[in-house]
Amino acid sequence: MRIAQLQMPVYPDKEKNLKQLEDAVRNLCAESGGNKPDLIAAGEMFSCPYETDKFPEYAEPAGGPTWKRLSALAEENGVYLSPGTIPEVDEERRVYNTAFVFDREGHQIARHRKMHLFDIDVQGGQSFRESDTLTAGSDVTVFDTEFGRGGICVCFDFRFPELARLMVLEGAKFILVPAAFNQTTGPAHWDLMFRSRAVDNQCWTIGTSPSMNPEASYHAWGHSMIVSPWGEVVSEMDEIPEYRVIDIDLSETERVRAQLPLLSARREDVYTLKKVK
Repeated sequence: MRIAQLQMPVYPDKEKNLKQLEDAVRNLCAESGGNKPDLIAAGEMFSCPYETDKFPEYAEPAGGPTWKRLSALAEENGVYLSPGTIPEVDEERRVYNTAFVFDREGHQIARHRKMHLFDIDVQGGQSFRESDTLTAGSDVTVFDTEFGRGGICVCFDFRFPELARLMVLEGAKFILVPAAFNQTTGPAHWDLMFRSRAVDNQCWTIGTSPSMNPEASYHAWGHSMIVSPWGEVVSEMDEIPEYRVIDIDLSETERVRAQLPLLSARREDVYTLKKVK
């Protein structure tokens, strides 16, 4: 599977952010010479500044104008599109940090509402409270492609190993993580987290971040990366705007699991992990 990661800045202008994504996807597919990506991924809150008071202001419903443009973009270019996240508002005016995935025909095949809200206060570092304006989701989200099953979660979700394991138990061979770690948590835990989840679950982990925008109030860490089921970092960017196209072999998950049978050797007679219905 050929994956393109778009590490882009986020501006206060929603239309500018949408146009930037559309142009990047179209140019990437046009320049590929018939060897275009199968899946294109972007970062968390790609259309909205990462500020709690902005989330309700920028929020749209599923099926709204932004959703329709993303669906059309996937169909137009014949790619799977994981455009990161947008603030999504429901019928009761609750706002979520939501990741959609669209298939090659523009159909929505996944919607994940961030379930672990980023409420932190790091001494001498970052302080942030998503719960001031966001509502938590509650779904474990997987989706199917012709290459195999994928999972998706959002940023802070990936710190919780139970969620990654549940996606893998439901068949995920790769996990997409639109994220926006900051200048405090990024240097400390970004690489460590993606390598740990890959090794623990023997799957591909794919983290895509916005680039660092020095003019924004929230400085994303960037460093979008892809890690193999063996824990090898096969691609990692810096903090600047960039895109990369990487080929991954999803059969690597089965080879690694056969050589080091972590998943099959679990002691379910002693411990279990179950999704609440």
